[in-house]
Amino acid sequence: MALEFRQVSKRFPTVTRGEVTAVSGVSFVVNEGEFVSVVGPSGCGKSTILSMTAGLYSPSEGEVLVSGEPVNGPNPHVGFMLQKDLLLPWRDIVSNVEFGLESRGVEKAARRRRAMEELAHCHLEGFEHQYPYQLSGGMRQRAALARTLAIDPEIILLDEPFSALDAQTKLLIQNSFAKVIAEQRKTTLLITHDLAEAVLMSDRILVLSERPGTVISEIRVDLPHRDEPLKRRKMKEVAGYAAQIFALLKLEEKANA
Repeated sequence: MALEFRQVSKRFPTVTRGEVTAVSGVSFVVNEGEFVSVVGPSGCGKSTILSMTAGLYSPSEGEVLVSGEPVNGPNPHVGFMLQKDLLLPWRDIVSNVEFGLESRGVEKAARRRRAMEELAHCHLEGFEHQYPYQLSGGMRQRAALARTLAIDPEIILLDEPFSALDAQTKLLIQNSFAKVIAEQRKTTLLITHDLAEAVLMSDRILVLSERPGTVISEIRVDLPHRDEPLKRRKMKEVAGYAAQIFALLKLEEKANA
C-alpha cells in the first residue's frame, strides 16, 4: 500500500470555541497506483486529511503512513497541488518546474533535463521560457503538475486543482492530468466538491460525514477509461454513481439537521 490512515483524529484549538475536532477515527488505504477521491460537506476535514498526508499537521490520535512509514513532518515522497498554481511570477516556466529540484540541491543540468521531460509529458513544449502571466489558466495548471511530477513523488495530493477553470478547460485539463498520472502510475488522492469529477477520475471514492469527518461510505468505480475521463464521461453509469454519492450526502445532511 502507498498510503494508510489508521484511526486518525485531528483537533484544533480555537479562541472562542475551545477545541474543534476536524476529523475523527478516519481509516482508509490507498494502494500503489490507485486514484482515490474524497468528497463530503464543506468543513468536514477533507483538506485536513491532505495536510496530514503531506506532514503539515500531525494527527491528534492515530497514525498516517506513507509506504509503511509513519509521517512525522513534511514528506519528500509526497507532492501537493493546491487550487491555485502558485507559480513564481519572476521565474519562467522551466525555472518554476525546476524549483523543487533546486531546493533539494539537484545539479543544474540534471534538474533542467528533468524539468524539460515533465513539460513534455504535460504538453508544454515550446512554452518553457514563457512567464506565468503569458499562459492561460489551464496551461498554468499543467505547469504546476509538471513541477509536482518533477520531484518524482510517490503520492500526489490534489486539493481541488480544477475548480477555478471554466467548464471546457476543466474537462480538457482533467483528461490531460489523468493520462499523465496513469502513465506514471502515481498514487493520487483528490479532494473535490464536484461529484461528477470524482466519478470521472477515480478508482474509488471516499464519502465523509459532517464535521467531525469520518468515512461513511467507500464506493468503487467499476468503469473503464480512468486514464481518459472524456471517454468515461460518455458512459451512462457516471450519472448513477454521482446520484448515489449525492443521496449519501443528503442523508447525512438530514441526519445532522
